[in-house]
Amino acid sequence: MVYQLEAERRFPRRIKIGRRAVGWIETEVQAWLSGRTGDEDDPAGSVAFARDLAEFIAGVRAIGTRGRAFRGRGRGGDLKAHDAWMSTCLRQSEGLLDDGRLSRMWATFRELPREAPDVMSHGDLTPGNVLVAGGRLAGVLDVACFGAADPALDLICAWNLLAAGPRLALRDALRCTDLDWERGRAWAFQQAMGLVWYYAETNPVMSRLGRVTLDRIQSDGRPA
Repeated sequence: MVYQLEAERRFPRRIKIGRRAVGWIETEVQAWLSGRTGDEDDPAGSVAFARDLAEFIAGVRAIGTRGRAFRGRGRGGDLKAHDAWMSTCLRQSEGLLDDGRLSRMWATFRELPREAPDVMSHGDLTPGNVLVAGGRLAGVLDVACFGAADPALDLICAWNLLAAGPRLALRDALRCTDLDWERGRAWAFQQAMGLVWYYAETNPVMSRLGRVTLDRIQSDGRPA
């Protein structure tokens, strides 16, 4: 299908990147797609977007793991496996964030038990990886992290993409248990803690995303 569209000059031209491999220029493909990324067109207040996102997450989960399980080193497995990284983030965040309070929050999050089995997950549902058009989800980018993982992992979008009302709409649509919802907050927290300090000088958009996410997490229930 893509090659047919390319031949009809309706899709960006591929470029050769190896003997048997081709690729496309990312910016040209993104320009071809409808919608703008969530960091350009903020969908935070859209209940319709939240329900679209829930439908996408449910659809990915429905693919089935076929016996696969999380075996990576990133987010999606054991929360406690991230203790060393969180210690680094807390140390680097001194003077930028309330590291004392955030340390107490992580101490609570890391103890959350795991009950639900792995499901297929996108793995990185962030503003830069969703396309928005007219307040609706128009597309999802970057499937490099796609794989079996904690079902709470894709819930990070509830805090890095959505305001309070749409966040609850997403939770209702997915029928999240209290435990899965709290583990989703924990994964969102783990990701956000690395954004604020790491990108403070090099990528202000990402650093701000970390701050916004942490603010939403702290105002949406208060583990201490």
